[in-house]
Amino acid sequence: MTSNTITDIETFRVPPRWVFVRVKTSDNIVGWGESTLEGHTEAIEGAFDDLRERFIGAVADNIQDIWQTAYMGRFYRGGPVLMSALSGLDIALWDIKGKKLGVPVWHLLGGKVRDRIKVYGWIGGDHPSAVVSAAVERKAQGFTAVKMNGTDAISWIDSPELLEATVERVKQVRSTGLDVGVDFHGRLHKGMAKQLAKLLEPLHPMFIEEPLLPTQPEEIADLSNAISTPIALGERLFTRWDFRPYLERRAIDIAQPDVSHCGGISELHRIASYTETYDVALAPHCPLGPIALAACMQVAISAPNFVIQEMSWKMHYNIAAGEALGIEADLHTYMVNPEVFAVKDGYIAALQGPGIGVEIDEDHVRKASEIYVKHAPWRNPLWRGEDGSLQECTAAHRSDTHNLVHINQFIS
Repeated sequence: MTSNTITDIETFRVPPRWVFVRVKTSDNIVGWGESTLEGHTEAIEGAFDDLRERFIGAVADNIQDIWQTAYMGRFYRGGPVLMSALSGLDIALWDIKGKKLGVPVWHLLGGKVRDRIKVYGWIGGDHPSAVVSAAVERKAQGFTAVKMNGTDAISWIDSPELLEATVERVKQVRSTGLDVGVDFHGRLHKGMAKQLAKLLEPLHPMFIEEPLLPTQPEEIADLSNAISTPIALGERLFTRWDFRPYLERRAIDIAQPDVSHCGGISELHRIASYTETYDVALAPHCPLGPIALAACMQVAISAPNFVIQEMSWKMHYNIAAGEALGIEADLHTYMVNPEVFAVKDGYIAALQGPGIGVEIDEDHVRKASEIYVKHAPWRNPLWRGEDGSLQECTAAHRSDTHNLVHINQFIS
């Protein structure tokens, strides 16, 4: 058998709603990836049936060829499911290569340009009474920046009072001394989004995220020209080609590709270079697990235009989902070396371990997966307005009462 060929590809569903990927080679090197696509777990697992068929026996060192074959080798390409599956495989292959050579992945991407990366934590924002206390808690944890929801469910054109409540919540969080990004989640349509963006502008948010749906580059460009606040988006764009219309229209200031959706470390690295040519910053989206965060960090350490990294440590929806299942589910849960994600003065030190730099507790993953697969995978709740019409847009990581009810109905 050729040295370092792929001999096994496994996927694991683990709480709160993540999909881990384990790849083993003939040299007995194990690499870990993450293919989480919230709400579409079975589709990812189905896509891996195809990836196993094609790549068991392939040389693991040939990451670029495997990536291109996975992307181009079937008539249909791209999209959230195929790219998320490819992401997990790609991350695992980079982990294998780094372990084989005894170096972190950032070393293989050209070396580091920084010694530490800035991070932000999530504070929710749907429930006004909790947002300030959550911000204070994040500050005590070592963060200097946070992200929060802009609005809850909102109609196509709705009451201005809803926007005033958002502004007040952002103002309260800013009063704690933290920088704050405001995530619109594409929930607002143009008429409301441009009002809210204007109202927030005097508060100098760090960015507004997905002010409109990621199908509207022209409208987002118009909004970008109307305000001074940086516009961020990218979690629902899956390749560098998807980013192209936003860059060419000068629609965004911060690119937020998700390493578990966009094609893994290989494509995230390419997107970083591509966006740099448009003077667009990189802030990878990552409300996911430790493997995804470590993969993002490998690119962040080596990308000149990186600015800040999302991390899911102690995110409310992780904790709530785990509690509903009666088990722990958080960023550190499946790690042997959680200390590598320690937050100090708003930063995490550059990862130094070989591969992606995190050690996964395989026994814990297998045991948690055995419990989790007995229950239906997580689904995001649907929102309907007072008139019964479906509303835009439920986030992929909400844990409000609707979501908790949805989880509990499958575990009672």
